[in-house]
Amino acid sequence: MQPEKDISTLSASEARDELARLAKVLAQANTDYHTLDAPELSDAEYDRLKRRNAAIERAFPDLKRSDSPSEQVGAAVASGFSKVEHVVRMLSLGNAFTDEDVQDFDGRIRNFLGLAADAPLKFTAEPKIDGLSLSLRYEGGRLVQAATRGDGATGENVTANARTMSDVPQNLTDAPDVLEVRGEVYMAHSDFEALNAAQEAKGDKPFANPRNAAAGSLRQLDSEVTKSRPLRFFAYAWGDLSAPLADTQMGAIKRLAELGFVTNDLTKLCDGPAEMIARYKDIEAQRASLGYDIDGVVYKVDELALQDRLGFRSTTPRWAIAHKFPAELAWTTLEAIDIQVGRTGALSPVARLKPVTVGGVVVSNATLHNEDYIRGLDSKGAEIRGGKDIREGDWVQVYRAGDVIPKVADVDLSKRPADATPYVFPSLCPECGSEAVREEGDAVRRCTGGMICPAQAIEKLKHFVSRKAFDIEGLGAKQIEMFFDDPDLPVRTPADIFRLEERDASNLTKLKNRKGWGDQSAANLFAAINEKRNIGFGRALFALGIRHVGEAASNLIANHYGDWQSFEAAVTAAAQFEGPEWEDLLAMDSIGEVMARSLVTAFAQDKERAVIDELVAQLSIQPAEKPKAEGSPVAGKTVVFTGKLEKMTRDEAKARAERLGAKVAGSVSKKTDLLVAGPGAGSKAKKAADLGVETIDEDAWLALVEGL
Repeated sequence: MQPEKDISTLSASEARDELARLAKVLAQANTDYHTLDAPELSDAEYDRLKRRNAAIERAFPDLKRSDSPSEQVGAAVASGFSKVEHVVRMLSLGNAFTDEDVQDFDGRIRNFLGLAADAPLKFTAEPKIDGLSLSLRYEGGRLVQAATRGDGATGENVTANARTMSDVPQNLTDAPDVLEVRGEVYMAHSDFEALNAAQEAKGDKPFANPRNAAAGSLRQLDSEVTKSRPLRFFAYAWGDLSAPLADTQMGAIKRLAELGFVTNDLTKLCDGPAEMIARYKDIEAQRASLGYDIDGVVYKVDELALQDRLGFRSTTPRWAIAHKFPAELAWTTLEAIDIQVGRTGALSPVARLKPVTVGGVVVSNATLHNEDYIRGLDSKGAEIRGGKDIREGDWVQVYRAGDVIPKVADVDLSKRPADATPYVFPSLCPECGSEAVREEGDAVRRCTGGMICPAQAIEKLKHFVSRKAFDIEGLGAKQIEMFFDDPDLPVRTPADIFRLEERDASNLTKLKNRKGWGDQSAANLFAAINEKRNIGFGRALFALGIRHVGEAASNLIANHYGDWQSFEAAVTAAAQFEGPEWEDLLAMDSIGEVMARSLVTAFAQDKERAVIDELVAQLSIQPAEKPKAEGSPVAGKTVVFTGKLEKMTRDEAKARAERLGAKVAGSVSKKTDLLVAGPGAGSKAKKAADLGVETIDEDAWLALVEGL
């Protein structure tokens, strides 16, 4: 998708195309949300696109389309329901997103009514319930019709479904002869969780959020399905009336409660923008503890006579506005910090949250990145969040990065429990008990258990049988997953693969009798496994999946040590990261300290070493092929390249030297036989001179190996 242009730079042609695109996108979003109960666009993105559409229309009023999103309310009625014409249209509300928008709303009303800036003007402030609008029509005190909003003029007849809801009275006493009560159908968080658990138990798809669950439940063609769903209803408005309910909005809400409707007890009177905004912040602070979803606060002029004078625009009332919460932000309680171990051994802290809806999605978990982030530090040690750490029990702000991954952004220290203690990041893997180390320069602590760690084992096994590793015919990722969880023939370590045939022979439940297997396929698998018992040194090392040790490094190490026994003895001797074996490992070209430490650590861990030893006992690891270097003047010598090579790349030079039987090292030492120095050679050239190492330039190197 092309980036959106600044509106001030749009030509008329571009503006026309943009309005057409927005009309299409927003119309589809309305259908997804109101008709299909399956929104694809987040609330935040929908609001942003609608604001952009309005801004372009203001800049190019002559280009406003007949199907402009600015003139649309809801979406058309879905097939399957009869239609209901609303006597009084069910309109949507205009939106406010900032404190300034609320002040502008107050100012517009005062200007329209001719009121001074300091004249008293009361508003009601009530939570904006995130649910499905419903209109209930009573005649003679009896419920005769229930309808969804639809497109504002025509809704769906859901009378039979509404009658199943406990919050919807069937009969009223002392009500106006005609009374159309309007409100919101919603689902409480606890009921939503229970419904989704039941959905998953039946093998059905769970709902994305309580709003979708409520809408989908109300709009069922079978009212018995609706009856089985825990729907609730808040009353907050009215449509057609034969007699007024009261003189004020607050009085009318009180009258609805007296008639038996459930109204929201957080509704409060406010005098002017300052009190409205304060109430907004107060309700926002309670958002996570309400037990149901809200996405803002609705302000309405309290005096109904003033509402009548203010009237309506084409799709919204002038006397009301919705002050929306930032769709990607919410506050909630951090109930616990858990550690998850990833396939590379990374220990990732996860916040377990009291569920809260953020951007249209119920969030109960959020990433905490790493131990520094929990402590209030960034990757360079500088303070973030003002240095505030994160603790279990904290009141935290959650956001969805890119509207996708939930993260914890801030902490409200004023609400921190008195007994909250700093979080201590584990130094042992919670899955296998192996040491969890943090390498210098790395923000992440990692389990060193490797294949003995259950969290890493299955991914390590998939790597082990991958094409560039053991590449066993008929044993790929899918089969590994099957065997990993097999109760009779489990494959939990690489050695288990090579013991599979032996265990199958002694097992009553044969592989050939499993679904998808037969005599021939089982025999073929065992033959393919046995064929790979002879394996090259480089492939065997790469297959272990040791962090930082890739294919090229594995082959380089194999060439350096020649055979597995020599390599194993060397890395075992280097366990303390010192001594000649350690120095020899570091001297290899392209083997830095990070890779060397990872390699040595893997072989120094008792449990992982046992897994490796068990595997090696099943194999015949072939020595690295010796380079064909007969007559080579550098065979058996250690060569170092430094400076800029002008007639070949560094990789080409190293590869050629290795083909000629040389060992290529990355640093100069007493073992170095030859230094090839190009322009810009620095400390290596000086060290070679100090050690008396022969030094030649690139031309001399090419002359030395010419024709070989």
